[in-house]
Amino acid sequence: MVRVSGRDLASIATTLLGNLPVPRHATYSAFLDAEGSIIDRGIAIYFPAPNSYTGEDVLELQAHGGTAVLNLLLKRCLAAGVRLAQPGEFTQRAFLNDKLDLVQAESVADLINATSEQAVRCANRSLEGDFSNTINRLVAELIELRMLVEATLDFPEEEIDLTDVKRSEAMLRKIRSDLERTFELARQGSILREGAHVVLVGQPNVGKSSLLNRLSGEDVALVSEVAGTTRDTIRQAINIKGVPLHMVDTAGLRESQDVVEQMGMERTKLAMQKADAVLVLMDIQQENWQEEQKIIALIPENIPKLFVINKIDLVNQHARIENQGEDTYIYVSAKNDEGIDLLREKILQLMDWHGEAGVFMARERHLQALAQAKKLLDRAATELTRAEFFAEELRLAQEELNKITGEFSPDDLLGEIFSRFCIGK
Repeated sequence: MVRVSGRDLASIATTLLGNLPVPRHATYSAFLDAEGSIIDRGIAIYFPAPNSYTGEDVLELQAHGGTAVLNLLLKRCLAAGVRLAQPGEFTQRAFLNDKLDLVQAESVADLINATSEQAVRCANRSLEGDFSNTINRLVAELIELRMLVEATLDFPEEEIDLTDVKRSEAMLRKIRSDLERTFELARQGSILREGAHVVLVGQPNVGKSSLLNRLSGEDVALVSEVAGTTRDTIRQAINIKGVPLHMVDTAGLRESQDVVEQMGMERTKLAMQKADAVLVLMDIQQENWQEEQKIIALIPENIPKLFVINKIDLVNQHARIENQGEDTYIYVSAKNDEGIDLLREKILQLMDWHGEAGVFMARERHLQALAQAKKLLDRAATELTRAEFFAEELRLAQEELNKITGEFSPDDLLGEIFSRFCIGK
């Protein structure tokens, strides 16, 4: 397909086709070169503005799929006075012409790049406006509260009534609660879009590579009885119930004089620092896990971790989950596929995954804006009796939320967003 968007395309359509197709009807037509000879025959659809994807005139030419044919048709269009589109330009024009807001525009790319059914459904929800409507409701609540506060500021001779303070406090409490819920749904959607990084750590020969192979369903890592086989990080994308995860198999952590192995262990430590979650693998045959305590000490405190006790098949034990204080231990056999389904479920819980119901396909910039708005509203809660400061925190919070939908967005941000789209979208 060759798609053209712009103003006053009727003359170009007539030049290419010999006549102007009936608007919004698929018309079987000949595509003509400059001499009037037929390049190809196919389907032409003409969408006059504003009833099109971009809000401008749009002409779609559906030809046979050969590279030479499409190149000839493309050259003919360029000769007729159009130019090649920039990445994401069609969707950018739809945004600029108020056919989509910024969240919906981004969800077009998310829908194209979705890797699971859950991701497709969440991207469609955002494209249909669910995320935007939620943000707009939050903004409307903020505006209502700001109106109340600004009215107070308009009459400085009047003392702030305790009833007004309590009313503002109740309204703010509801907004903060709604924002917290929105942030959680957006964070879940970010996991669907970006995937989470789960790092496997442990001593050499505890079965990290075997576990990675079992979780991924293919032999992506070498497995050997020789300790230290894995000397570098191995990354593998897996999917658990539609949730994408990036599993990272790391070099075993131990004392070693081998320079290459030492380099691998340094990369292991770096991977742990950047992880969203860490699985600590241990061999059930070990009498104690003193060395594992040294490994655990290297994991940042804010990163969730799960203790996986492997090789239960060697001691005739069954797969199970045990909770010891705040720590969870799951007993598995990577070799015999025992307890692996339990582990998959536990990994999703570790990522705080609650399911896809109502989840928005969110990006990092959305999360940052929501987090900043939350911080500003937290500050506002401490300024209830100082109307000027209270009003300013509310105004700044509203600006952060408006950045999400594009009501307030710097031009450089728009350029960065649409530059990541593919050509033709």
